[in-house]
Amino acid sequence: MSRLGKLPIKLSAGVSAQFQNGILSVKGPKGELKREIKAPATVEITEGFLRVNVDLKAKDASAYWGLYRALADNMVTGVTSGFSKKLEINGVGYRAAVSGNKLNLNLGYSHPIEFVLPVGISAIVEGNAITLSGIDNELLGNTAFKVRKLRAPEPYKGKGVKYADEILRRKAGKTAAKK
Repeated sequence: MSRLGKLPIKLSAGVSAQFQNGILSVKGPKGELKREIKAPATVEITEGFLRVNVDLKAKDASAYWGLYRALADNMVTGVTSGFSKKLEINGVGYRAAVSGNKLNLNLGYSHPIEFVLPVGISAIVEGNAITLSGIDNELLGNTAFKVRKLRAPEPYKGKGVKYADEILRRKAGKTAAKK
């Protein structure tokens, strides 16, 4: 049995949810999200609460129970308050700028990189920090990963793009030969 799956999700004021034909849609002040909920799981919406139920006789039912409950909770949180991820750029000459839906990055390559942000994700650049925000937690995480992957931090000087809360394991460089 999934301990997380049993917990109900409270729908705050201004948030409405519908479950029809295996698709859960949640509307709130920041937008609308839709997600397909597969067969062993169903969603029940009653009196301001959303509950995920499963057929416990099905294989891996408790795993799906916790997964779909967490995904539904992220949908409700996203349409009410949204999500954000912060990235830091470290390195001499490394910088970023936002123009429209594009993130322009200079990361030490011979050419600037123009990263097109997906629909629903916005970026703000302040100094060497990039803040990505949106209502879809999965899309936001994938976008932050793709930006970080453009120049992952290296272990000697820490140059590159890293998450703000990421801790890098630094290596000692070569030492000068002794005489």
